[in-house]
Amino acid sequence: MAKDISRRNFIRNTAAITAGMTLIPQGLLSSCTRKGKKPNLLFIFPDQYRKQAMGFMNQDPVITPNIDKLAQEGVVFSHAVSNHPLCSPYRGMLLTGKYPLSNGVLSNCNSARTAFGNFLKPDDVCFSDVLSNNGYDAAYVGKWHLDGPTPTQKGEPKIWDSYCKPGKHRHGFNFWYSYGADDNHLTPHYWINDAGEDQAKYFKQWSPEHEAEVVEKYLENVGDKFRNDDKPFAMFWAINPPHHPFNLVPEKYKERFEGKTEKDVLNRPNVQFTDNREMGDKGFGDMFVEKRIDQSIDYFSMCEGVDLQIGKVLETLKEQGLDENTIVIFTSDHGEMLGSHGMMHKNVWYSEAYDIPFIIRWPEKIKAGTDDLLLSVPDVMPTLLSLMGMKEDIPTEVEGKDYSGIFKNEEVDRPEAALYFFAKPEDETEKRRGVKTHNHTYVIAYDNKGEKNHFLYDDVKDPYQMNNIYGENTELEQDLTEKLREILIRTNDPFISLL
Repeated sequence: MAKDISRRNFIRNTAAITAGMTLIPQGLLSSCTRKGKKPNLLFIFPDQYRKQAMGFMNQDPVITPNIDKLAQEGVVFSHAVSNHPLCSPYRGMLLTGKYPLSNGVLSNCNSARTAFGNFLKPDDVCFSDVLSNNGYDAAYVGKWHLDGPTPTQKGEPKIWDSYCKPGKHRHGFNFWYSYGADDNHLTPHYWINDAGEDQAKYFKQWSPEHEAEVVEKYLENVGDKFRNDDKPFAMFWAINPPHHPFNLVPEKYKERFEGKTEKDVLNRPNVQFTDNREMGDKGFGDMFVEKRIDQSIDYFSMCEGVDLQIGKVLETLKEQGLDENTIVIFTSDHGEMLGSHGMMHKNVWYSEAYDIPFIIRWPEKIKAGTDDLLLSVPDVMPTLLSLMGMKEDIPTEVEGKDYSGIFKNEEVDRPEAALYFFAKPEDETEKRRGVKTHNHTYVIAYDNKGEKNHFLYDDVKDPYQMNNIYGENTELEQDLTEKLREILIRTNDPFISLL
């Protein structure tokens, strides 16, 4: 009961983060930091962690005090999206600052797609390359999922996990504690620094717990040195949970939900407890509701467990005297449908999958607040590089926009729409494009038979996107189509011929 009261009080005290607070004031970046020591970066992005699963949102039944505190102390971007809500495409956009058609990572990396060039190219100039070239100690811990495993033919078992070769394939990361794509959360393995392909190390520990210990040691940097103390650091921590399989979570994190069922915890009115066959038969989304919806408690347990590990790392950051000059980001590669619209997982345009958390904290440099910028994934790289004093080093081929002016008392040309994208390199039948504005979600989707479908939702009047209103307002549809056209032209997307 005491925990529940504490949580309610916290929600009441921080409700302004998502509702009543005005946009963040201009001029939040302290002038002294522009000329002073370079800031560190701690970029935390658990896989498949949906926006609704942050306690201060007061939506999913989770308690996440560490994420909530981060939100209270930082800026919450309330309209951040994952333009292609899938693991590898997100990572490709994050690191290159380019959309999938430009960086070639059109879908998840596996051996069946390697022959199509569906992997991060070693010659691309990435976020981490720029950081490394500017004197940063760059570190990567956790899931990578950007390399192309040895190709396999159709009908052969797909290979998902892949060894990332040292050198150009690691794009400037000099501390490496990572794997390709493997979902054995309770027995994870990692290739550590210069370990060979046959030298992966296995651990019997929940992967977020193990990785938190590694990140803490990196921050403490005692004994066997993890990093150069004379350099600023940039740590990217890619936690795999709460990615499925959801049941691979220690029992201790599930105790709070004892005796509850999925019908007790899934409180969104758009949840269906049976497969959405209408959408599934068209190839839209992953249709495993009846197989996995009973693991929803495991998903929320994972979210709370991840929050606990983040809290440990942030406490270590503070203990080491590093928190004041460290930019901390909490975000995710995409969300999780978790039964909404009768779907599981990601890959679709609905808010549970497409909207993502995005919190940025830089103590004494950025004032806390909220901002409704339609932040796309390719925007993250140029915005952070500019914020960190490396505006001149943003690669010219970057397609994302630099929005750091939000923090610098500068005029910012805010986007009116963000792109939704879906494609498969091996199959041109299924393809989708769309836009999200502050008020609407609009998608043109070609299904697995090549037939054209339209979806339009009023996200203000219908926040759970339960009513497809396409066909009711021609003027609105034309306006949204034009907004989509503008983005397609800017990104050289041939989908423009299919509008």
